[in-house]
Amino acid sequence: MTMRSPDAIREPSLPRIASGLQTWALLGALALLGGCSTFGGGTGSSETGKASYYGDRHHGQRTASGERFDQNALTAAHRTLPFGTRVRVTNLNNERSVVLRINDRGPFVRGRVIDVSRAAAVRLDMLRAGVVPVRVETLD
Repeated sequence: MTMRSPDAIREPSLPRIASGLQTWALLGALALLGGCSTFGGGTGSSETGKASYYGDRHHGQRTASGERFDQNALTAAHRTLPFGTRVRVTNLNNERSVVLRINDRGPFVRGRVIDVSRAAAVRLDMLRAGVVPVRVETLD
């Protein structure tokens, strides 16, 4: 009677072909999901999500575009839209909207689609809430 050492016991592994197919399936799924983005990037495209605002502590600091942040200007931060793009942001809780110019990058918090200046937050009536559901539509 021969005894096997525990090192000789191997776990079954997937054949190389199957693991290669899984890789391609994963890449295909990621490509499909990437194509399902709610933001087309062109004029008239829109996305929904949450907006927050930033103001006092960032006032006067440089934005990603190189200009100084002015909390009293109608500007916003977006992750991907080109600097200078004008967007209409609508507070979905009260239907108030404002046109803003993208001049910074952000927000970097999951679920948020845009950070607006304090002046924009006042016009959207979101100062008290801090974070509200919005629709962001590109205008140009």
